[in-house]
Amino acid sequence: MDSQSLSDALVYVIDDDESIRTSLVTLLRSVGIPARAFESADGFLGSEMPDVPSCLILDIRLRGASGLTLQQDAFKGSVHVPIIFLTAHGDVGMSVKAMKAGAFDFLTKPFNDQDLLDTIAAALKSDALFRYQKRLVAGVRYAYESLTSREREVICLVAEGLMNKQIAERLCLSEVTVKIYRSQAMHKLSAHSVPDVVRKLQQVGVSEGGAAHS
Repeated sequence: MDSQSLSDALVYVIDDDESIRTSLVTLLRSVGIPARAFESADGFLGSEMPDVPSCLILDIRLRGASGLTLQQDAFKGSVHVPIIFLTAHGDVGMSVKAMKAGAFDFLTKPFNDQDLLDTIAAALKSDALFRYQKRLVAGVRYAYESLTSREREVICLVAEGLMNKQIAERLCLSEVTVKIYRSQAMHKLSAHSVPDVVRKLQQVGVSEGGAAHS
């Protein structure tokens, strides 16, 4: 990500040590990356999370529940941003568990500022790509749901590899009518070829018969 992209991102910090929270936020803002710090997971979970590339810096040892517990329990199903754990040297075993549970990375204290910034940049880039792909899929789903039932029938048969004549016979329609439905469906889906149709239907989980899965 370039500097402009980083300035549009947001890094969250959860650490019960005020001095660490302050130093991390200061470091991030010094390179133009917006940051928000929280003393506890509750404060973080109760905050608004704008739809921008984001990541979470989480201390693996907090008062009360560990960062690993938060990752596996409190954040499960509600936090979908990459998590970077900060750990002490004795917490490597916990860090391995965190990685297996889906953490983006972990750094041991004391950490090198540049190593942290590089890791954050990679996490933000990963999240930006995830959000972009999510928007693409949402767009395809919206387009698919705008199809009429007949357009769905036709385009799903197109995706199965059937020719217009075969589709006409299958649906008891004229070949000209099939061409019209096919053209309308491809236009709505912004699909330019049969492989493009197949990819788009796969993106929204359309099964045979035209049922889309959430």
